[in-house]
Amino acid sequence: MSTTRPHILTAGPLPWLSVLLVVLGAGAMATSLLGPLALGVIGYHASPGAVDQVRGGDLAGLLLVGPVALWAARLVAAERPGAEALAMAPGSYGLYMYTQLSISGDIAQYDGNTERWFPLFWALIVASLGVLVLAGQRLALAPTPARRPRLERVAGWYLLTVAAFLTVGIHLPGLVDLWQGSPVGEEYLADAVVFWTVKVMDLAFVLPLLLTVGIGLLRVQAWARALLAPVVGWCALLASSVAGMGVAMVLTGAPGAAAGLAAGVCLVAVAALVLAVLAYHPLLGTAVPGREASSPATPEPRAG
Repeated sequence: MSTTRPHILTAGPLPWLSVLLVVLGAGAMATSLLGPLALGVIGYHASPGAVDQVRGGDLAGLLLVGPVALWAARLVAAERPGAEALAMAPGSYGLYMYTQLSISGDIAQYDGNTERWFPLFWALIVASLGVLVLAGQRLALAPTPARRPRLERVAGWYLLTVAAFLTVGIHLPGLVDLWQGSPVGEEYLADAVVFWTVKVMDLAFVLPLLLTVGIGLLRVQAWARALLAPVVGWCALLASSVAGMGVAMVLTGAPGAAAGLAAGVCLVAVAALVLAVLAYHPLLGTAVPGREASSPATPEPRAG
């Protein structure tokens, strides 16, 4: 006797995952337009240089994060294969970015009104978390993607390279400045709360994830292969946002601005976007005839 498992993510005509993606996508675009990029209704408790960084991030939210989330919502509603992998990219971005925007800033030093917009940030964080939970559940039940040795090796080394760049190129100089006593770094002196919030989130959460998945891809682990597209997609969105921040800082002469560092982040973003397209295309496009996804329980030979 055969039994059919009900779709636990479906409620009415649309799955909950699709609904949360719509909330996330529309909210990301609304936050970008309400912030300093356009209307200036949301005022962040930060220095002018940090606000310029928010503008760069808002540009990525408006042009990339929001549209990708809405596209993923459409694919999920249509029950397209690979939609859950696409959904995890804006979900990860939203949890990372809107947590930062909601808790960082110096209320005592700078004017602003982000506390009044807490319900918006709360909704985006909850929606992002919900997307990750539901999409992750679907991803765990999906077949393991077909083996792509070259792409997996390149992505693995890319993630490890980004981890090194993030540590040595972006965060270590500021930490060394602090450890020497009497810090002179303008970024820290102008926005200490923002400085520490980014350091904690990047070094405690982002760095371990990049290292773990990068090493897993190089060791041909099935779980890492399943996470290839979501992690690279998230990197593409986040790196594009950071690249926008870096360019905005250089153009406005903000504290801590460095043309070389901004160029490096832009290269990281372009590479992530290319890898994301290559990773998602076979998942979201038409399947290649005669090529089937392998089962998670079927071991595959290690690439030589």
